[in-house]
Amino acid sequence: MKKSILIAIHYLEIGGAEISLIGFLQSIDYSKYDVDLFVYSHRGELLEYIPKQVNLLKEIGVYAHMEASVGTALKRGYFGLVLRRVWAKIRYAFYKIKHPSLDNHPLHNIISESVLPILPKIGRKEGYNLAISYLQPHNIVLKKVSAAKKACWIHTDYACVGVDVQQEIGVWSAYDNIVSISEDVTNSFLSVFPSLKNKILLLKNILSADFVRQRTLEIEEKEIRKEMPKLEGGVNILSVGRFCYAKNYDNVPDICRRIINKGCRICWYLIGYGSDEELIRKKIKEAGVEKNVVILGKKANPYPYIKSCDIYMQPSRFEGNSVTVREAQILAKPVVITAYPTSGSQVEDGQDGIIVPQDNEGCATAMAEIIKDKVLIEKIRAGVVKKNFENKEQINVLDTMF
Repeated sequence: MKKSILIAIHYLEIGGAEISLIGFLQSIDYSKYDVDLFVYSHRGELLEYIPKQVNLLKEIGVYAHMEASVGTALKRGYFGLVLRRVWAKIRYAFYKIKHPSLDNHPLHNIISESVLPILPKIGRKEGYNLAISYLQPHNIVLKKVSAAKKACWIHTDYACVGVDVQQEIGVWSAYDNIVSISEDVTNSFLSVFPSLKNKILLLKNILSADFVRQRTLEIEEKEIRKEMPKLEGGVNILSVGRFCYAKNYDNVPDICRRIINKGCRICWYLIGYGSDEELIRKKIKEAGVEKNVVILGKKANPYPYIKSCDIYMQPSRFEGNSVTVREAQILAKPVVITAYPTSGSQVEDGQDGIIVPQDNEGCATAMAEIIKDKVLIEKIRAGVVKKNFENKEQINVLDTMF
């Protein structure tokens, strides 16, 4: 008899965790497992890539509007949800007074705790063999899904976010397994929650090279060149990701200016969306690099752009394990990343990528040297061609969760 699994995630818009979930779903042996997928809000470009063997559960309105604007939720009649979210904001305001040193990391936990009483149960009444919470907050799957075993995922570097250990430990410890996407992510998580060591399982992000390569063919090169023209005598740099603090795109204009001042001709393109876009545009203007840092915005298919760039750059402040870096490696791009705490588990420095300093001047100096060193660029390109970045064998860890 097949074992039953429920997997829950917020939505399937373009993002590292969402793409890694698609790779995970595409690698499951469906002769062994029946899989229900609960997507809180049925939105996102990746919905069409859910394997046909997966049963996508119907959207439930109150879940779909958990992250909607208050105005939208009111128009749709979710008055109880609105009141709970207002209460969560009040709770969070008092929480920030008591914990001024923490960032906004606990906010999603407070919101989910506040709305939990009005959320209906998810999935089969008889329950599942295994329930997976793929993204935080993890208390929803914990409380609203019936399952013999439960597992949740870590996608970020916990040493770099403001964590209230006392607030979170109860949820993490209630899971049977906590799945980490890299050794460095494991170490950073255990530096905050050392008592949870025995619950950790390592399952690196699974990607499909065929999926990535096939999607590069969906847009013709000439169409890409209209937005990202080839730079004669220079290089096109590309970064892809959400416009948020972790990705550090607000420092890209200053880094770019410094690279140009070192005698390099570059154009640095940014694909993504998020709350920091206005800040990034302000920094572009301040640095005077309006022609050299170009925001392309959100792209449902970023892969043709990655294929067409000269260097893929990830300038992050912190990462769990960047999916777009590995996608760029799959496409044989020279990859450069900053020395964020988990960078050592992301690339083998000097072999399949290059790690540069995080400070703006150090980053710019190293980038200028790389741009001028054609031999090094070709060495990195040759290095990524030799490697397999899919991690499909990692799916065997799924059996361990039972």
